[in-house]
Amino acid sequence: MKKSDKNKTVFVCRECGYESIKWVGKCPACSSWNTMDEEMKFTGSKGAFGQLPKLSSPVSIKDVKFEAGKRTTTGIQELDRVLGGGIVDGSLVLIGGDPGIGKSTILLQTSSSLAKKGKVIYISGEESIQQIKLRADRLEIAEENLFLLAETEINNIKEAVVKYNPDFLIVDSIQTAYNSELTSAPGSVTQVRECTAALMGIAKNTNTTTFIVGHVTKEGGIAGPRILEHMVDTVLYFEGERHQSFRILRGVKNRFGSTNEIGVFEMQDKGLREVSNPSELFLSQRPVEGAGSVVTASLEGTRPILVEVQGLVSPTNFGNPRRMTDGVDYNRVSLLMAVLEKRVGLYLNNSDAFVNIAGGVRINEPAVDLAIAIALASSFKDKPIKRDWIVMGEVGLTGEVRSINRLDTRLKEAQKLGFTKALVPDVSSIPDIEGLEIYPIKDIRHGIEVVLGGE
Repeated sequence: MKKSDKNKTVFVCRECGYESIKWVGKCPACSSWNTMDEEMKFTGSKGAFGQLPKLSSPVSIKDVKFEAGKRTTTGIQELDRVLGGGIVDGSLVLIGGDPGIGKSTILLQTSSSLAKKGKVIYISGEESIQQIKLRADRLEIAEENLFLLAETEINNIKEAVVKYNPDFLIVDSIQTAYNSELTSAPGSVTQVRECTAALMGIAKNTNTTTFIVGHVTKEGGIAGPRILEHMVDTVLYFEGERHQSFRILRGVKNRFGSTNEIGVFEMQDKGLREVSNPSELFLSQRPVEGAGSVVTASLEGTRPILVEVQGLVSPTNFGNPRRMTDGVDYNRVSLLMAVLEKRVGLYLNNSDAFVNIAGGVRINEPAVDLAIAIALASSFKDKPIKRDWIVMGEVGLTGEVRSINRLDTRLKEAQKLGFTKALVPDVSSIPDIEGLEIYPIKDIRHGIEVVLGGE
């Protein structure tokens, strides 16, 4: 090989893409600190277009025959829901989440179910086989077709796949895998990208369904290059607080299904238990009567989930009142408080305000705006909301209550759980549901008067 055909090590800024022949602590281009990652750059005499592949002939779209991907159920209904009905053969699935959230646990439980349908190899780069065996004993897993391997070198992993030909492959985690032919350390941009590309080749060429575990950064994103999420077929995030027993599995990318579905689990001594009715579970500890507590209906994919919105307003002891939120967007709450002050006349500028979604759930859709506003108004007026009320609707800057999607689905779920009164936006078509009194409103002031009573 000529000298010019060798690979060259360069350092690339992950923020702006600036290249340097040596590592520097601060990027000269964008002035970001500690963003220079080592990569291998091919500097051969044959450039990117030196060896063009032979072009295939274009085919008319009418002549393309499509075969729907075969799906295999994982044995865990909540996981199947997020995946779109099961896993597709030959797909590459990435599961990310905080340390200790339950990524390895759910994959080991999934492996036990998949081992009844084919051969499974569980490859761990973070734990020894004995440690995995201890967790398996706690989860009461002892399937004959479930094989364990402690390995981190990607070429050895490829040899193991070729030799044992598994139907399902699990790699825990991608940040510990490395290619010995590269000089960079495991977890670097180059290693993560190259190892993911190798696993993608295994999944597509051998039709082996592959799960990989990804660590997350302190900002909550998958650690490593952003291209990692683009390379895989499905990206799942495991969410939840470590001190909470509930876990939310959320799909953020899925080439074979919807990205709006969530799965709800509860962490127990013997692993993760599916929660088939999360609404009932989230409302089980709701107080009998208290100011600042109201129930709303959030829609996650095709599933309506009823959650309790808690608001607390109290006089401040500081020059600047505090605003704290848990489970909802902080900026959205600040906007709703401004609407309450301007349009309703509730002067909150001298009060601390706190908003919480009970159960550790996080809600991002605007359909919970009305519930947040009424919870804050209830706490400010110190007037409790009766337990049979459910509130839903989006609030605009002029105080108007806007329509929300799938209103009938949300109301049916509320009626099923025993609610008898619903505060909803005044839209042209309001569903008629037996046993549920529906109160349509056009603005937030009217909604507060209906639920809390006029002054």
